[in-house]
Amino acid sequence: MYARVARFEGGDPSRIDEQVTEMKEQMAAARSGNLPADAPEQVRTLMDTVSRFLELVDRSSGASLGIAFCETEEDMQRAHAALNEMSPPAEGPKRTSVEIFEVALDENFH
Repeated sequence: MYARVARFEGGDPSRIDEQVTEMKEQMAAARSGNLPADAPEQVRTLMDTVSRFLELVDRSSGASLGIAFCETEEDMQRAHAALNEMSPPAEGPKRTSVEIFEVALDENFH
């Protein structure tokens, strides 16, 4: 398994809940197969390649980490390319770094 970790800074802390809600709605639509006909091809690629997604937020600074998990290195490469094409808009938080890691350990305790 592989994880792509993207850091974003400069977000508006007061908009975190709104942005997370928007992301949840988009992901739910994609999972249910209700993508709009005009949905970007990158979204379709992400639905085919990403198996799990986490969004970690710092409510005091507006910083966040988006972590996308893919089962294979090939899927990660495709997801990485799609996400790079979907750079955040100029008026929102800025992506300040992106790193890809192989997941060496993933344990649940409950």
